Amino acid sequence: MEPRVLVIGAGLAGSDAAMFLAERGIKVVLVECKSFKPTEAQKLKTCAELVCTNSLKSKAPDSAHGVLKYEMDKLGSIVLRKGNEHSVPAGDALAVDREQFSAAVSEALRAHENIEFIEKEASDPLAMQEEFNCQYTIVATGPLTSKNLETWILEKLSKDDFYFYDAIAPVVDAESLDYSKLYYKDRHKEVSEEEGVEADYLNAPLNKEQYELFVKELQMAQKVPAQNFEDYKFFESCLPIDIMAERGIDTARFSCMKPIGLEMADGKRPYACVQLRRENLLGSAFNMVGFQTRLTYKEQVRVFRMIPGFEEASFIHLGSVHRNTFLHAKKLLNFDMSSKEFPSVHFAGQITGVEGYTESASMGLYVAHQVFRKIKGLEPVEYPVATGIGALVNYVMTADRPSPSNINFGLLPSVELTKEQRRDRKNRKKVKKALAAQVAREVADVFFKENEV
Repeated sequence: MEPRVLVIGAGLAGSDAAMFLAERGIKVVLVECKSFKPTEAQKLKTCAELVCTNSLKSKAPDSAHGVLKYEMDKLGSIVLRKGNEHSVPAGDALAVDREQFSAAVSEALRAHENIEFIEKEASDPLAMQEEFNCQYTIVATGPLTSKNLETWILEKLSKDDFYFYDAIAPVVDAESLDYSKLYYKDRHKEVSEEEGVEADYLNAPLNKEQYELFVKELQMAQKVPAQNFEDYKFFESCLPIDIMAERGIDTARFSCMKPIGLEMADGKRPYACVQLRRENLLGSAFNMVGFQTRLTYKEQVRVFRMIPGFEEASFIHLGSVHRNTFLHAKKLLNFDMSSKEFPSVHFAGQITGVEGYTESASMGLYVAHQVFRKIKGLEPVEYPVATGIGALVNYVMTADRPSPSNINFGLLPSVELTKEQRRDRKNRKKVKKALAAQVAREVADVFFKENEV
């Protein structure tokens, strides 16, 4: 029998999983329902939609996200490849034109001879696996799992914590901003007119009075209530700006509104700063960096127009909140992300307990690799914890309580510094990260060579 794999969900994890298998000669049935049944957070009909922001995080080799991208590249990530092809200026970050990126991934998937793309809603993975004559299933529906499939997971597998909330930042029309009050500058990138190096970020500076009034209005503004009498559960590294305001007057100023490295033309540092990142190559729209929010649409327009330069701002997309779903992996899954209850069904992406675009996509690659090995008659293989992907898998498989995490050096094994390196307090942290990244790359090289992918 010709091996066939059912992939449910054509988001980042599903797209990478489907392409990984298809490129290795495995027939894939890719099922997606967003074209006729999108969630409130989805705006496009194409695959691999970036819902919250257009940034795939740092490209720097010595960053944790750089480590993950190195491994994704080794595994032939379609997400990473198309992301690079449709990138927009964002300093050290890989930011993309959302529509072009999503369209390019969709085109590649639909054109592949080994992928059968079916627009249909999944409610029972086992029944659908049988319907399409597949031996294995990868559920990669991520944070936007449909209600019917969510019900199946709750009834058949989970029966415990299965949600948290995510928030989306607004996108503002570039032509509606008052540039006399704004300036271009990157926090970490040196700009040189002589060498043609331009800043990627637009900044709105606030003085102490403006900032404190802005925070007070955030605190008092009307918010969207959580659904179905649930409590709001948010990922700590992606808190809505209004929750930051509720935590204290200075919380935002030491987070997404920190002015460090954003000195103005006169050399003075603003009290606080709002950063804007290009949403597309044309620069016709800007994403408000770190401004995820629960505010109602009306209140967003009112409060955000208090930002200098935003007095007449027109918003292409306003921020919103949506319910995410995730599994308690340690309790419900094997290390290859197959279900303990139904071994032919695997889970990939954010639903497994990782947070972030590249993290989700890398889990799609990881699970596809494990399924590919099974098809070839090989045992699943554990990724070294010193690698980025191995560290993420280790985290979700050992967490006693589900708590989504993105990739960070805290998940990787500690590295030893020399006495001389420890004494250099100024650069110690930087050196430690660079060393951990180097170890991760070296371990990954050996691992992928020994376990051909």
